[in-house]
Amino acid sequence: MELRGKQKRFLRSQAHHLQPIFQIGKNGLNEAMVVQINEALEKRELIKVNLLQNTDEIAEDVARVIAEKIHCEIVQIIGRVLVLYKPSSKEKYQKISKEVKSI
Repeated sequence: MELRGKQKRFLRSQAHHLQPIFQIGKNGLNEAMVVQINEALEKRELIKVNLLQNTDEIAEDVARVIAEKIHCEIVQIIGRVLVLYKPSSKEKYQKISKEVKSI
């Protein structure tokens, strides 16, 4: 599912007030973290991921790897902060995705 401009703008506005819930440090991105990010996206649909100063990872590369592995959308990359979106498969968690579909 490719997001349109208006949908991305809406998601950016929703993500503005969120705090990053994952931090990628000097150990980089590993499989356990990818699984946890996928689980968090299932419950929240929209999350922020922060890359710490001591990591050798590049934000664009990390975002691309995460998007390929868990099939989520990259909403925005600002500096070392990624905003990721994936519609939940469970209806009780589908709050943001219902609004995104209507846009």
